[in-house]
Amino acid sequence: MKALVLEEYKKFNFKDVANPVINEDEVLVEVKAVGICGSDVHGMDGSTGRRIPPLIMGHEASGQIIATGKNVSGWQPGDRVTFDSTIYKLDDWYTLNGHYNLSDNRMVLGVSCPEFRRDGAFAQYVAIPAHILHRIPGNVSYDQAALVEPVAVALHAVNLSGIKLNDTAIVFGAGMIGLFLIQLLKQAGCNVIAVDILQEKLDMAKKAGADVVINSQTAEVHPEIFRLTQNRGADIAFEAVGISATINSAISVLRRGATLVLVGNLSPSIDFPLQKVVTGEITVKGSCAINGEYPAVLELISKGKIDVDSIISNIVPLSEGEIYFHKLYNKEPGMLKVILKP
Repeated sequence: MKALVLEEYKKFNFKDVANPVINEDEVLVEVKAVGICGSDVHGMDGSTGRRIPPLIMGHEASGQIIATGKNVSGWQPGDRVTFDSTIYKLDDWYTLNGHYNLSDNRMVLGVSCPEFRRDGAFAQYVAIPAHILHRIPGNVSYDQAALVEPVAVALHAVNLSGIKLNDTAIVFGAGMIGLFLIQLLKQAGCNVIAVDILQEKLDMAKKAGADVVINSQTAEVHPEIFRLTQNRGADIAFEAVGISATINSAISVLRRGATLVLVGNLSPSIDFPLQKVVTGEITVKGSCAINGEYPAVLELISKGKIDVDSIISNIVPLSEGEIYFHKLYNKEPGMLKVILKP
């Protein structure tokens, strides 16, 4: 099969590789669409330590089953599917207690790190455990289904947050996850403020439903948030970047007793304003991946309640993947979600 292989940091090779061999509990999926995630873009230069080459990346994907292992039931060749990005054991303690995203020995599709290596979906075919498959509704396209994973990441964060009707919620980082957070928070009845450094992203945040957008390059975030919240601060903030500057900014604009949900994880460690968090009784929650949100997201897309189409900026052949990786890496204007077609 053809695959886009990260041969060394910042260098790809579109080449022939061996087809995946499925085990008895897996299916072989012919990939129809796969998205380039921001974590892939950051991973390709080695900065995250989670894309050690050589590796076939890619975890936001959809396709059609072409073969099943002997122990697989309920699935057959021809089924249209998408799949979770987390590969986990069904008998793990965390899985059995409702937190498969935290399970021991879990792997992430298309990730290579010191703990594990699992080739992903930047290829014609990918092997997927049957228990992480999800059926695609008939009115949802393969391109749309490739975006279920990032929407589910956003929904997991919202589900963890404890938001209430009419809360003022701030989203720091109006990239793809941030835009889905905005849509979901508006559906939940929140007043939403989006903060970013790029006006292009803030324009999209406004279209996604943000009530107010703030460009932190040209405006003072702290006084503006307090002006909008009767000088108290926001009820909740979602940080979708993962660096010290935005996390500290998010904490600074929260009211006492508020909640911060950390979704971005670009930096392995950060500076942390401990006294502000302690004296303000601020709750800090980490949100890791997905924990059962796929069915809800597929239904939201099927019913037209979540717009994924406007997030897609480019649909191109997998063979052109390296070109578009570097466009995203260099932050070229107009680049948001690129879908690759094997």
